[in-house]
Amino acid sequence: MVVAVFVLSLLAAMALGVPIAFSLIACGMAMMFYMDLFDAQIIAQNMLSGADSFPLMAIPFFVLAGELMNAGGISRRIVDVASAWVGHFKGGLGYVAIFACVVMASLSGSAIADTAAVAALLIPMMRKAGYDIPRASGLIASGGIIAPVIPPSIGFVMLGVVGNISITQLFIAGIVPGLLMALALVFTWIYQSHRDGMPRGERMPLRRRLSATIAGFWALLLPVLIVGGLKAGYFTPTEAAVVAVFYALFIGFVVYRELRWSQLYGLLLASAKTSAVVMFLVAAAQVSAWLIAAANIPMVVADMLQPLVGSPVLLMLVIMALVFAVGTALDFAPTILILVPVLMPVVRMAGIDPVYFGVLFIMNNAIGLITPPVGTVLNVVCGVARERMEPVIRAVMPYLLAQTAVLLLLTLFPQLVMGPLRFFTR
Repeated sequence: MVVAVFVLSLLAAMALGVPIAFSLIACGMAMMFYMDLFDAQIIAQNMLSGADSFPLMAIPFFVLAGELMNAGGISRRIVDVASAWVGHFKGGLGYVAIFACVVMASLSGSAIADTAAVAALLIPMMRKAGYDIPRASGLIASGGIIAPVIPPSIGFVMLGVVGNISITQLFIAGIVPGLLMALALVFTWIYQSHRDGMPRGERMPLRRRLSATIAGFWALLLPVLIVGGLKAGYFTPTEAAVVAVFYALFIGFVVYRELRWSQLYGLLLASAKTSAVVMFLVAAAQVSAWLIAAANIPMVVADMLQPLVGSPVLLMLVIMALVFAVGTALDFAPTILILVPVLMPVVRMAGIDPVYFGVLFIMNNAIGLITPPVGTVLNVVCGVARERMEPVIRAVMPYLLAQTAVLLLLTLFPQLVMGPLRFFTR
């Protein structure tokens, strides 16, 4: 019965239009009343402890780093490098978009920020070149969701804190799955570009290619710095976020000289607003998480899934189907905060590696960002491209299927995730 109270109270609050964070608090209060445990101090204490976490400090710093990179010219130079080398192929700007999304993903870890930046730079170019804009928007949105999978990832930070999983291992384990997602987009775009005869760009001479690459060197160096520093143990994920901020400041002010002191207040304010939303969600979710544990809901779910515990692959398929369904209705952060405390004990009981589960969970959540009816990233790209949602939804479907196929492949073959992790961490 307590599971029904948890689910129904949460759904009822959301159906009334209550923001997710307050819905989580309301859900916790409903469970308190049912369990005869109501105490305002429990709410206050758990919200405070939920936000009082050193690893969570990485979130505001990574958000700020992303803002500084966009304002400091780093994003534009990444697009310039990609255009110089692959822009002359048939459908070349599509490959530019995929490359830019992968590199941007390795800089900020925010799907929304990366999609907005790449779309703002490339949509006008693709419109001028004669590309189908709904299809281009769908491709950029699908590339944008690689950001939560490739390190540094805000989603991995949240999941690591909530699920008590090594964030550094999550970061490293996400590299190959993220690149496989990009490869799936490349193959899909190759098929479409040759089938539909997409336009080609101008082939640049070698001198201009090298010039663009040299100009973008400092932008391309940051992912190497972050991942290399984490692997070598020079800094933690939170410290890596601080390094990213100072690196972006240095490049923006000293190297590219496109950042202005007058911009800093606006960038800090935008970062603070985004971070505050995420942190309040985490704090509110801690109330429900505490009550979930007190009500022994994980064991109830474990009993329901007990027949599948002996078959980890089948259990993961069922869990991925559940997360996919929830991801069509809920945004990224709430899905993590609601489902991870419930599912993690079952995952550990079945002997599934928590890092492997975490990577697939985040990838599944990322796919949910381009899945109707919510599709947060779809809304962002439609706003930037000034396109209606319906044609973009139709255009994104081939890429959505390609990303889902990668998720299914990794579910059936866990060694594709764990093999590279062991190689990089040995």
